[in-house]
Amino acid sequence: MTWRKSSFSGDQGNCVEVADGVLGRVLVMLVRDSKTPTGPRLTFTAGAWSSFLTTV
Repeated sequence: MTWRKSSFSGDQGNCVEVADGVLGRVLVMLVRDSKTPTGPRLTFTAGAWSSFLTTV
C-alpha cells in the first residue's frame, strides 16, 4: 500500500495521508495522520470520499 500526501503539505509532519485500498470487493480510500502512521485509520467508500472532499 502506498500512502501519499498533498504536494501543498509542509515539512512540519502534521499532514493527512491517503491510500487506495480494497475492503472485500469494495475500493476504498484510507486516511491516516502522518504523525501516527500505525494509529487509527478512517475508511471511506469512493462515494463517501467524494462527498467528504466536496464538503471540506
